[in-house]
Amino acid sequence: MPATGKHRRVRNSALARRVLAIGTGGAALALPVIGAATAHAAPAAAPAAAVVQAKTAAPAAAKAAPATYSVVLGDTLSKIARSHELAGGWKSLYEANRAAVGADPSLIRPGLKLSVAQAAAAPKPEAVPAVAKAAPAAATPAAAPAVAKTAYADNLDGWIREALDVMARNGIPGSYEGIHRNIMRESSGNPLAINNWDVNAVNGTPSKGLLQVIDPTFQAYHVAGTSTDSYDPVANIVAACNYAADRYGSIDNVNGPY
Repeated sequence: MPATGKHRRVRNSALARRVLAIGTGGAALALPVIGAATAHAAPAAAPAAAVVQAKTAAPAAAKAAPATYSVVLGDTLSKIARSHELAGGWKSLYEANRAAVGADPSLIRPGLKLSVAQAAAAPKPEAVPAVAKAAPAAATPAAAPAVAKTAYADNLDGWIREALDVMARNGIPGSYEGIHRNIMRESSGNPLAINNWDVNAVNGTPSKGLLQVIDPTFQAYHVAGTSTDSYDPVANIVAACNYAADRYGSIDNVNGPY
């Protein structure tokens, strides 16, 4: 306890300690100094949430895909479909733009606007759900495992290999080299190639596809199980090789127009 008549030194209040006098020449300017209690106030949550929301939304907006494609010189529907990785290939691109392209999918002119987004959104074939196998009875032998379907690339190499497998199952002769050599001479590997100037075209049956087959020949030598579209790469190769086998013994024996 302090002695009589003595007084303790008055402590500066919290408010007083938060005032700082700054000399400015002859005058002093008193400024409040924010105390520790004020400095350590909890940060507002809203700005952080807004930043997170902005960061989350930005990538989604940046990934918007182009809706259309403008055809340039040298383009084909097959080439455009591959460059945009369309699951349905050139056929889905053609179906989505049939009104703009017209009846002949091989005739696309520079400057033509194609809807890539609509082709990409075309419904894909629904996957067949797997059927659960019942447990076999003790006396029943286990069923043989299903043979996995071979996957072929959607390009010239894959088309030839798939055609060779179909030909082998149907007894049609021919080799990879013989097919490839004739394709490069007839169409340069373009499955939508069409000849609109030779005698077949004059007669109303232009040569089409990888191996330049006219419709009557395609229909006569079409192999069951392949597409009925003469522009289909595999169906075109198989029908042409079937015709060549009938007339020349094998596509390998064809070294010029046939």
